[in-house]
Amino acid sequence: MEVEQELDTWEGYVDWKNKPAKRGQHGGMLAAFFVLVVEVMENLAYLANASNLVLYLTEHMHFSPSKAANNVTDFMGTAFLLALLGGFLSDAFFTTYHIYLISALVEFLGLVILTIQARSSWLQPPKCPSNPTTPCQEVHGGQAAMLFLGLYLVALGVGGIKGSLPTHGAEQFDEDNVNGRKQRSTFFNYFVFCLAIGALIAVTFVVWIEDNKGWEWGFGISMLTIFLSIPVFLAGSSLYRNKVPRGSPITTIFKVLVASMLNTCIVRNPSNAIASISPPTSNNRGQQTINPTKQSEEPETPSSSLKFLNRAAMNKPACSFLRCSILQVEEVKIVLKVLPIFGCTIMLNCCLAQLSTFSVQQASTMNTKIGNLKVPPASLPVFPVVFIILLAPIYDHVIVPFARKTTKSEMGISHLQRIGVGLLLSILAMAVAALVEIKRKRVATKSGLDTHEPLPISFLWVAFQYLFLGSADLFTLAGLLEFFFTEAPISMRSLATSLSFASLAMGYYLSTVIVSVVNSATGNSGHPGWLSGDNLNHYNLERFYWLMCALSALNFLHYLFWAHRYKYRSLGVCN
Repeated sequence: MEVEQELDTWEGYVDWKNKPAKRGQHGGMLAAFFVLVVEVMENLAYLANASNLVLYLTEHMHFSPSKAANNVTDFMGTAFLLALLGGFLSDAFFTTYHIYLISALVEFLGLVILTIQARSSWLQPPKCPSNPTTPCQEVHGGQAAMLFLGLYLVALGVGGIKGSLPTHGAEQFDEDNVNGRKQRSTFFNYFVFCLAIGALIAVTFVVWIEDNKGWEWGFGISMLTIFLSIPVFLAGSSLYRNKVPRGSPITTIFKVLVASMLNTCIVRNPSNAIASISPPTSNNRGQQTINPTKQSEEPETPSSSLKFLNRAAMNKPACSFLRCSILQVEEVKIVLKVLPIFGCTIMLNCCLAQLSTFSVQQASTMNTKIGNLKVPPASLPVFPVVFIILLAPIYDHVIVPFARKTTKSEMGISHLQRIGVGLLLSILAMAVAALVEIKRKRVATKSGLDTHEPLPISFLWVAFQYLFLGSADLFTLAGLLEFFFTEAPISMRSLATSLSFASLAMGYYLSTVIVSVVNSATGNSGHPGWLSGDNLNHYNLERFYWLMCALSALNFLHYLFWAHRYKYRSLGVCN
């Protein structure tokens, strides 16, 4: 009777009442559907403000353009970096279910503060004087404190959501069978699809509201959207299965690393050394095959990779409190192995950062009319977003099934292959961007480089680089989310999955560094840097794009090195 009861429950998972989750009752695509709807609402609430925030800071808070841009970059980078905190808390102390609810409430509180400030003129700096020679008074004191309190409460909430929501949805699927793993792959594709749906509404409808009706309406819509996401999320409570927290993954990582170093310093003999190391079974591609449903079982011997960590599992360690199991050693090895893949995606996100900086400035100098409709340059993100919306279902329902039949593998296209396609597309995107800028500069030269009038060239030329980068984002982000979730130890899945968003943050920061270094290296007393000056027509932006193309190509070769050496934990094959 007890055996039957165990078979009817999901080991290591509980329902929202903290009772054992039951098979057939908890989890599945219906449970994940609530997560997908919530993702539309969550990303709408975040991007509605982030995509247009620089305008609010300059026109209403009276920051200078450069200071406003830096504040926006800091805000967005911090929000994505805080995904690591959300992932850590989900693995260590709380379930992803609780982290989402807490994070949504924190973001809601931040948006309440921002809405109140945007609504009340006495909480904003005084309006700019009519005399253009008199500078505007920048927000300061208590008003500035209120602004940044609201912004960084939003960033904290967004980070918690990004670190918990993707993992929560992916955990609804059964890893014991091929169909469950295929459904999980579909979930990640549609997670990016829903992210794009939210972004589309944000950069069109809500941005128009902010520009034409006022920022209190924009913040208010975001506030209402994130608040309504909470009851939508709670509506699926009876269906969710929630992974039981297994303690701090960071503690385990540091414990193994410290133990391996200290144990190196002691004299070892056969009585305290590990008896033997059995090489893992490999298939013809050199990929280690491990049953994903048995990830938590204690292995008999450590693997032969990263041998220096095996010292952490000695029977007689240097310090008794640093005693590590072989399972803990193997889990830390997995984390270290995925870090090079993570590092290789930062350059792609550095390229993506150009979509909200130089690409928008390029479009602002061009003819932005489509017929009688004048399109704001800030709405250019519509192009990659729409392309993702169109491509995601085609990829999941056409490309992947065809690849599965062709390769006879469960994944069809492996995670690393998918990430590699995204990196390759980013190289092409930067090359296209450079060619478009050359074409734009030729037109600008004929019209006069100092002109402030729109150039007689359509801004749709810039859309080509957006389409390439949008495609790169679809392949890489969905591939990264699934790769980190699938390969990471069960006890570290939320933290590992949040690396996808940490890569975005580091890409933003790296972009700022590269621009500063390029200007410093190319500027001298006689000539300005490639990316300096009052007029974009005087920039050498095409050279910068070629540099980004070259760096992306080198990064791609670096990625191929690590991807070729990587051994999957599991490799499904279709029956």
